[in-house]
Amino acid sequence: MTDRITTVRNEGLTFDVVDEGPMDGTPVVLLHGFPERASTWRLVAPILHEAGLRTLAIDQRGYSPGARPRGRSAYRMQHLVGDVVALIDAVGGPVHLVGHDWGSAVGWGVAGRFPDRVLTWTAVSVPHPAAFARALKKPAQRRKSRYMAFFNVPLVPELTARRRGGRFDQSMRKAGMTADEVARFRTEIVEYGALRHALGWYRALPLSGGGRSTDFQVTVPTTMVWSTRDIAITREGVDGTERWVSAPYELVVLEGVSHWIPTQAPEELAAAVLARIAG
Repeated sequence: MTDRITTVRNEGLTFDVVDEGPMDGTPVVLLHGFPERASTWRLVAPILHEAGLRTLAIDQRGYSPGARPRGRSAYRMQHLVGDVVALIDAVGGPVHLVGHDWGSAVGWGVAGRFPDRVLTWTAVSVPHPAAFARALKKPAQRRKSRYMAFFNVPLVPELTARRRGGRFDQSMRKAGMTADEVARFRTEIVEYGALRHALGWYRALPLSGGGRSTDFQVTVPTTMVWSTRDIAITREGVDGTERWVSAPYELVVLEGVSHWIPTQAPEELAAAVLARIAG
């Protein structure tokens, strides 16, 4: 393919894609998390381009204006994974895959269920779903995950986020976002109309199968990147991830970095991605 991919369609929805870097470079698909969009990769992607790689960062379901279905069932993991597979197929795959936060959760599903589409997999912040589920049995991870219950309350999070500098913004700062990153959240998520739909990912969690649906092995070379000041993820789930990877595996721990690794430690993250690709 010689043309840039600016959109991709799946299940009647249209997703925006930022396709950059050398067209003849091996493709790297980048999956953002909550509450961010493809721009979260703005500091990582140029480093990958310099290494000769092409990057494709997608605004995922609920974030792209053309991909905001109604009802929480539309945001179940099977649909989120299918969106990424559609992009990979549009590229002509397979691809190197990188995901942060919720993008990591989706990436685990893609790498586990569709290994023929994935050359390498770099998970950022969020561990394998089975390891995370086991960590949730411990009080420490349950405390860190209490915000998920708040996100499941109808309308309240959206109303809270309307007030600039209010509780929602303050929680983002507490989670480690800089003032500039919170301002970008307001512009790219709240004012863009994406917040209610992005929260659909959390509100679909009670509809997920859980249990055996998370107990899958990943058979592609994998790197897990985690940071010691992550407010949402404990070390236990991270350490439990390796048992779910039946392929070369590496854990990279970034000391003193918050949850927002792509924007706050882009060089270190890019180095981990490039090392995995080279390996």
